[in-house]
Amino acid sequence: MQTGIVREGNFEQTAKVAVCGIKHGSKKMNLANYNKGEFNAGRGLFTQILWYLLNELIISSCLPGSYWRVFLLRSFGASIGRNVVVKPHVKIKYPWRLRVGHNSWIGENVWIDNLDEVRIGNNVCISQGCYLCTGSHDWKSDRFDLVTSRIEISDSVWVCAMCKLAPGVTIGTGSVISLGLVVRGKVGEWKILTERKNQHFQERARF
Repeated sequence: MQTGIVREGNFEQTAKVAVCGIKHGSKKMNLANYNKGEFNAGRGLFTQILWYLLNELIISSCLPGSYWRVFLLRSFGASIGRNVVVKPHVKIKYPWRLRVGHNSWIGENVWIDNLDEVRIGNNVCISQGCYLCTGSHDWKSDRFDLVTSRIEISDSVWVCAMCKLAPGVTIGTGSVISLGLVVRGKVGEWKILTERKNQHFQERARF
């Protein structure tokens, strides 16, 4: 382990950094051999291009109002419940891989990078600037293989502003992810994730 200074905005903190050794003789990445494996976008090229254009013009725009955004998302295959709020400047990779329950909010500048499915429950708040990442790469392969895994967020969850959710994350009912955290793996029900180091949990009162 090594100790270093991590800078985030105007703040500095001391953090232990794990350095993983790479064996000599390992294959170097050759991006000319990049491999998507069995990945399929789920729609044809025309639909993808049309979505990219409308996403930039309306979903990601500064235009106020959720009605237009919800209508377009549903038109492109998203499952969106009642009373869902989608704020301006939201980016969504593939609407046909998005499921959102009733009364949920998606805040400004949220990026749902859903190469794989993203499921968001009822009464969920995803605050400003969050990034939901469903894709990664096998850095041990010289082909830099694409790897995807879905994200599931249960009912009554609050993901606070500027959080980042890694591929395969599941968050249980009633949990809160505190400001700016990076989340990996599974968060249980009615937990408050409060620290980046060791993913420290507190219990949240049930109601």
